[in-house]
This record gives sequence, structure tokens and C-alpha cells, in this order.
Amino acid sequence: MIYFKLPFDECLHSADEKAYKNVVNFYSYNSLIQIGFHGNIIKVDQEEFNNTQITSESLINDMTNFTAETKEEYCNTLQQVIEVIKENDLPKLVYSRRKIFTDFNIIDYKESFKNLCQSYPNAFRYLFNDGENAWMGAFSEVLGKFNKVTHEFETMALAGTLPVLEEWSEKEIEEQKPVTTYIQNILKNYSGQIQQSQTYDHISGNIKHLRTDFKTTIKPEDLDKIIKDLHPTPAVCGIPKDFCNENIRKYEKFPREFYAGYIKVETEESILYFVNLRCARLYKDSVHVFVGGGITSQSDPEKEWAETELKSEAILKNLVIS
Repeated sequence: MIYFKLPFDECLHSADEKAYKNVVNFYSYNSLIQIGFHGNIIKVDQEEFNNTQITSESLINDMTNFTAETKEEYCNTLQQVIEVIKENDLPKLVYSRRKIFTDFNIIDYKESFKNLCQSYPNAFRYLFNDGENAWMGAFSEVLGKFNKVTHEFETMALAGTLPVLEEWSEKEIEEQKPVTTYIQNILKNYSGQIQQSQTYDHISGNIKHLRTDFKTTIKPEDLDKIIKDLHPTPAVCGIPKDFCNENIRKYEKFPREFYAGYIKVETEESILYFVNLRCARLYKDSVHVFVGGGITSQSDPEKEWAETELKSEAILKNLVIS
């Protein structure tokens, strides 16, 4: 079962399982695990969806035995990460954690998903359960968008996070610059002409990011290569990619699973790729909310903790609990 809405589109979609082609694919952060939903993309009748029951009761129990990091543990580890950044003169390294929520009897996931859709109209919003894995999320970063007719390819550099009403500081501005440069350098390998926008504010619920858009034309056979080159972007990993990935495995307490991976959706006209942030893995008796942040030499562990708490609200504030 999968339900999803595309950015700025309130039509509810699903996959009808009537064909062998995969139309929605979820890729794990390390790209080693994939979950696909096959068939044709269909519109779901809203009244029919309203009569559907999707609750935590239908999910499997949490058998992970994971215990979430305390604030003290997080800050201590983050201080070590900051030392690695300083010692190696890194522009940025992304560190993440899980917030594990268990304070409920039943969660109505149909109503929770409806809340999420209303809160993030500019995001790719989804809810799925394949029997073993159940996830829900909403995020608006586009890893790639390819037009099958014109061969136009679009992507974006998204970095820096603040509450909507706060002003950007040097830390966030400097964090976004290497992300932009990284994407420029990848696209130059595939096209001689790249259009780049000015950097502007990208609002996502209660927080904002700095965003720069890119547009170019590529050969269709290069699409998979570009996506592999772009993922994981500095926004979810850091720079340089291999060194940061090595340290993510070393310092992060939990595997990322599908968090910070990407989602591929193929329609008649386009192939769309979305970064899977602001998401949670769902269980019968718990919700694992994944949150992270771009760490630089200027980062303050207390402020980074507060930022991840703010990001966790994207999921938690929309849960319908009893």
C-alpha cells in the first residue's frame, strides 16, 4: 500500500499493481536497499480514502531494541564531530539521530497523513506499508527532475536551516555555498550550458532553508549516472563525500535506512527524484523520527540539538494520537 501527493498538487495518488513496471521506488541512504511499488499511477478517490482505516494497530512491533540518544550524548558526540571537521578543514559534515516516540496507544495514520499533506503543500508527501516496512514523510528537496520529451534536467542546492522568522547568519550562508559548488561541478560533466538562479529562502512548514536552482539539458542515457553522482548530496552527507560517509558510519548511533535516501517517481511525462528527509519509520508501538543537521566548524552542539528538535516536529506535530 502506498499513498502520495506530488508537490503543489492535492491529487492523492497510488500504484494499482496492474503492471510489472515500478512507478515509485524508495532507495536507502547507502543505495543497497530498495522498495518498489509497481503498476500504474492512479488517482485515489478522496471519499474512498476517507473510508479507509490505517492505524498503528495494523503495523509490526518494533523489535529493534534501539534507545534514542539523550541530549548529553548527542552534544558530546557532536563535539567530537566538530573536532574532525576542524582537523580536516571540512566545509560541512551531516550528523543525524533518531527520536523515538512511544507515548501513545493508537495512531491514526490516515488522519496523520492528511495533516502532513496540509502542513507541507510544497513537498512530496507519502505514506506506505509493504508489510515489513512502514514509512511516512514530507520533504520538498528535489534531487532531480527529468522531462522525457525535452530532456531538461532540474535540481537544487538546499542547505542551512532556521526558524522562519530568524535572520541568516554567516554559519548558514557558508554552509550553503559548497553545496552549490558541488552541484555545479557535477552538472558540468554532463552539459555545457547550466542555468543557475539566485539563492533565496525556501519555506518548509515552521523552518526555512537557503535554496539555489539549476536547469540544464542532458542525454537520457546519462540520467542514472547524474543521480548516482548527486546522491548523497552535501545537504545529507557533507563534503568530501567519501570521507564524510566514513565518519557518518563511525559517529552516528543508528543506520539511516531510508532516511536521507531518495524516492523515484515515474510519470508519463517526467521522472522525479525527491530526497527523503522529514520522515519516520512507523511501528505498532513506536515511531522512529529521523532528524539531522549540517555541521560546520562554527556549529554549536546545543543549537544543533534545538534544530533537530524543531525538525522532528514536522512529523510529531501532525500525528493523530489516542
